Amino acid sequence: MNKVSVANNPISAGGQGESIRRLDRPRGRLPGLAVALSLTLALGCAVNASAQTVKIGMISTYSGPDAAFGERMNRGVNLYMKLHQASLPPGVKVELITRDDGGPNADRARALAQELIVRDKVQFLTGVVWTPNAMAMAPVVTEAKVPFMIMNAGASVITTRSPYIARVSYTMWQVTQPLGEWAAKKYRRAYIAVSDFSAGYDSEEAFERGFVSGGGQIVGKVRMPLVNPDFAPFMQKVKDVKPDVLYFFVPSGRLASGVLKAYADLGLPKEGIRLITSNDITTEEELTPEALGVVSSLHYTASGNRPANRAFVEAYKREYGEHFYPEFVAEQAWDTMDAIYAAIREQKGVIDADRTMEIVRNYRGDQSPRGPISIDPATRDIVHNIYLREIRRVDGRVSNVELETIGTAVKDAWKETHKSP
Repeated sequence: MNKVSVANNPISAGGQGESIRRLDRPRGRLPGLAVALSLTLALGCAVNASAQTVKIGMISTYSGPDAAFGERMNRGVNLYMKLHQASLPPGVKVELITRDDGGPNADRARALAQELIVRDKVQFLTGVVWTPNAMAMAPVVTEAKVPFMIMNAGASVITTRSPYIARVSYTMWQVTQPLGEWAAKKYRRAYIAVSDFSAGYDSEEAFERGFVSGGGQIVGKVRMPLVNPDFAPFMQKVKDVKPDVLYFFVPSGRLASGVLKAYADLGLPKEGIRLITSNDITTEEELTPEALGVVSSLHYTASGNRPANRAFVEAYKREYGEHFYPEFVAEQAWDTMDAIYAAIREQKGVIDADRTMEIVRNYRGDQSPRGPISIDPATRDIVHNIYLREIRRVDGRVSNVELETIGTAVKDAWKETHKSP
């Protein structure tokens, strides 16, 4: 593994002060959370008065068919910690404790969150790939008053479930509605296929709203199983309907690769049915020639020609190897750590949950690799640009290439369209 050279690098680095601990399995039955918290709080003043180590509990997917999510998320986190050690207040250290949820598993995620809070006494929770897992953790962080900084899970509703949740990743509405508006300028008839879970529902509704508002017609919709789906029957149905364009959403990685294979095997490209998506078809490391020409919308692309992004990609490749390119999960992890470190610096390492959330609500990241970002103080959700990308072959490599910005400083429209009367 190559080591990052930080000399003359736009990404600051230096100093010492972090340790990383990996504990994948929950240990035994937890005591009642309220009782355990009362014991913890009884010692709170003494702990905070001398606290020089800030503990961050990170729950992600490190095992099973979706383990790549956890690996890539950790790359972004570890690289950030390595290069920003010197930005911590003097004498303050950060300890990262990672736990494995094994995939979409709400009960396990809830138990892991409780354990990290009660036994490990973390002052932040972060990570979380899956919306159901994040939703299950919301009551725990509310009761414990522990800030929960989401690195991926994209269903809009999550941040409404606790005042101690903020999201530095994205929402499906942010990346999908602008794509629907763009597609309506090029196509008349669209078919929608999404995974059957909350992020898929958001994606479906947002694309339809954007496409129909632009004068397009939805000619069919289907929700596909999230676990072990056979995409062929769904693609055959799309082929029978013959829309101008197929919009789909599935979580990136192996599921996205399965969609591409079924799309090609059943001959939809020959029928003139274009394929577009609001999320990564596959990660940068897994793109294949079958994906060439597919258009997508997202808030980050490794090819983005921004100074902060060029520095991030350079550092990432130095650390993990020339053939590794950061994708959106790693970049989201990087930005989330930047928001957490901002809260640590502002409080000089003595963390108060309510003060932390106040700082996070006013967070701005002008040097993010994805472009200018901020947190909407009203919703605690990310505000960022959305880019249109196309998968092309560049210098012999299949890659996502940014074409244009289709949304600037985009907030989560779901919060407006689903306001309580």
